[in-house]
Amino acid sequence: MKVTIVGSGYVGLVTGACLAEQGNNVFCLDLDPKKIEILNSGGVPIYEPGLKEMIERNRAAGRLQFSTDIAASVAHGDIQFIAVGTPPDEDGSADLQYVVAAARNIGRHMTTPKVIVDKSTVPVGTADKVSEAISEELEKRGLSTELCSVVSNPEFLKEGAAVEDFMRPDRIVIGTESTPAGLRAKEQMRRLYAPFNRHHERTYYMDVKSAELTKYAANAMLATRISFMNELANLADLVGADIEAVRQGIGADSRIGFGFLYPGTGYGGSCFPKDVSALSKTAKEHGRELKILDAVEAVNEIQKYILVEKIEKRFGKDLLGMKFALWGLAFKPNTDDMREAPSRVIIQELVKRGATIVAYDPVAMPEAKHCFDLDFQGNSEGLKKVSMVADPMAALDGCDALVIATEWKVFHTPDFDQVMQKLTRPIIFDGRNLYEPTAMKELGIEYHGIGRHN
Repeated sequence: MKVTIVGSGYVGLVTGACLAEQGNNVFCLDLDPKKIEILNSGGVPIYEPGLKEMIERNRAAGRLQFSTDIAASVAHGDIQFIAVGTPPDEDGSADLQYVVAAARNIGRHMTTPKVIVDKSTVPVGTADKVSEAISEELEKRGLSTELCSVVSNPEFLKEGAAVEDFMRPDRIVIGTESTPAGLRAKEQMRRLYAPFNRHHERTYYMDVKSAELTKYAANAMLATRISFMNELANLADLVGADIEAVRQGIGADSRIGFGFLYPGTGYGGSCFPKDVSALSKTAKEHGRELKILDAVEAVNEIQKYILVEKIEKRFGKDLLGMKFALWGLAFKPNTDDMREAPSRVIIQELVKRGATIVAYDPVAMPEAKHCFDLDFQGNSEGLKKVSMVADPMAALDGCDALVIATEWKVFHTPDFDQVMQKLTRPIIFDGRNLYEPTAMKELGIEYHGIGRHN
């Protein structure tokens, strides 16, 4: 099938590459010429395991192309995926200007029937806005508005495992209209996703608004589990309980399970923060408060400071002259995504208190440098206190303590003898509970986890 992907960012690239992998002819559009130049020269502007190799393979086979040509992109695909960004607006709602602009471009250029698929994470009612924008452009040209049908097909990709998630999905959600055009669109989507359902039916068909809400509901539920466990972990610290034992005790209940029950320094990234905020904003627009989600947001913001509080409790508020090693910058492992990363809060707060930071991340350091330039804008002296090195052990040299902000596998089993030799004091503040407190005590390491009791 001929497919167009509008937007060659995280969702668009993964969607385009994986659909090409299934034998479809995919045209990826982006209005950023630098991004398209990178892609056409064999590079990939984001880090995602397996994605670069898949793109190279399908470009070589002629099934995947990248361009800034809007007219060509509309002409190419019978199915047009809109996978552009929906950044948070100032009031927390999703900014739909890029989605609507993409819809208008499709309406300006289409001459044959198209299925328009909302792949971007969008609030309930967005499909109506997309349909309206396309219809307006078609009417200006004297064409029938029945040429298109808008489908909601939200993505459920985990950064760091997106290719695997797409190729072996838990579920595929497709929301269509009950009109003749909607039924035809449903059949085309069924054909497109048939290879993913060959051994097991994974597709859930529903109305468009239900599909739109399903995406937000899923992310809100996962974010809620994280904030809930973080609150329990903080209580465990106060009462002397071990949150890891608690996690195992409740996770063994089949009604609860173990997923997303890991306490830490709060969630970050491009999805959970903006989606929880956008869902709460949607509710307020309809006269309803989602009090649980408002609490989830508040807890998450507080949690980003939890390691700083533990460091303050150990060393005092004045950290002038102290030096900390920080392992992990990205908001989670297997990605270079620094959006809403807890490490950014930790670094800024420690620098405010006079500390110097030496950081290491296997992938995210180039992106982190750009983010630090923004975070410390107007504070050149503060920026000078943050440096990055190419080796995790090199980051420890002469530092007063090690701070862990991301659970990269390379941090799971370090040479603790070397860690102790390089640190001026054998102290670890573990924001991801990578190590066992008892084992650390036996090694002579002072260990501060999240809700861990030794």
